Amino acid sequence: MTDTLATSSSVASARSSRLVTAIPGPKSEALHKRRIATVSEGVAATFPVYAESAHDATIIDVDGNEFLDLTGGIGVMTIGHTNEAVVAAVADQAEKVTHTLFAVAGYEPYIRVCELLAEHTPGTFAKKSVLVNSGAEALENAVKIARKHTGRTEVAVLHHGYHGRTNLTSAMNYNMHPYGTGFGPLAGSVHHAPNSSPFHDGLTGKEAAERTIAYLEKRVGASQIACLVVEPIQGEGGFIIPAEGYLPALLAWCHDNGIVYVSDEVQSGMARTGAYFASEHFGIEPDMVTSAKGIGGGMPIAAVTGRAEIMDASHPGGLGGTFGGNPVACAAVVAVFDEVKKKSLLKEADRVGAALTRGLNGLKDCFSHVADVRGIGAMVAIEFCDPETGKPAPEVAKAIQTYALHQGVLILTAGTFGNVLRFLPALVITDEQVDEAVAVMADALETL
Repeated sequence: MTDTLATSSSVASARSSRLVTAIPGPKSEALHKRRIATVSEGVAATFPVYAESAHDATIIDVDGNEFLDLTGGIGVMTIGHTNEAVVAAVADQAEKVTHTLFAVAGYEPYIRVCELLAEHTPGTFAKKSVLVNSGAEALENAVKIARKHTGRTEVAVLHHGYHGRTNLTSAMNYNMHPYGTGFGPLAGSVHHAPNSSPFHDGLTGKEAAERTIAYLEKRVGASQIACLVVEPIQGEGGFIIPAEGYLPALLAWCHDNGIVYVSDEVQSGMARTGAYFASEHFGIEPDMVTSAKGIGGGMPIAAVTGRAEIMDASHPGGLGGTFGGNPVACAAVVAVFDEVKKKSLLKEADRVGAALTRGLNGLKDCFSHVADVRGIGAMVAIEFCDPETGKPAPEVAKAIQTYALHQGVLILTAGTFGNVLRFLPALVITDEQVDEAVAVMADALETL
């Protein structure tokens, strides 16, 4: 234990040596004053620093401080900040066409993105897509399409899920606060059912599925449900991985009852878990998949991809929007898919996940507040609980996040109770950088 902490301290010192000012630095403080004057307080400020440049797994702020980024823009920068291929593709497309609106004058990159999504989302059946701007917009459209296809109105979601900040997706979130606080009335016809969380409920996949299904059949009625929307790995909820057999049982129930099964892969999709889409790990082929974040390599774009007969349920003009599938963003998506293949990033996700899991389990062995380490690929979390009461310990997660910031490491919290730290690093992060981050966490826990 002593040797481990000594090593941790030396690595933490190496990280802090890359900080050239106090955190926040004077230029970040000046920008923050400008922000307060003009930016809505409704936009959170997780860290008091302002980025000037970034590459791969590091961010340099306006004061010249270098940070190791374990947030990845909340899962956006899967292939790394300022990936050279994405930057080149964006620059090339920007010189050709920046906008026409695909419904007015189409362009090849939109079609190519839809082809790639049809190829890489789970299932060999015929698929079609619609491209939009954000994950929340993708979920909105998935619900619209499912309702049109089925002629039903009700939407089913799971406890601890997160789907966005629009009116409908706020209603779909498990946490009403802060995402829906004071913004009501929110959309109706949304029903929240118990999920599968093996660490918390101890149920098998079969038992958890029976509980979910029984709730929906009694509370709503299967014949009324247009779609069941499920994150295969819950993101904001704390990287909750369902028990084996849970998702296949839900999918079978949906198909038996004419319900569209929607896999929300906004955070878990696009190579993050060592597969193109996390649903693959559970052996399921969803009727529809929503994707965003990592597919654009930093450009704003999202998609709904699904069975052709479901996606064609909408009448012409019922789907789309002014900026959906912007040609510059589409060019970035094509480059991202190419980079994933060229750089074997599915394997790299497994490497990163193994390094993170190994380091975090080392913390679990040493510190009693570490209750669980879980994840698939480079989507990994560590949960903190009071060792005496078993209750969530959000104060520990927050304290580690704050300590890490002042050592030059950016980490996000998560979980319904805020007691989880989640890691969404770029897949090009090195094992040494992962070790640095874990060493900083070890120092934080020792200090606490």
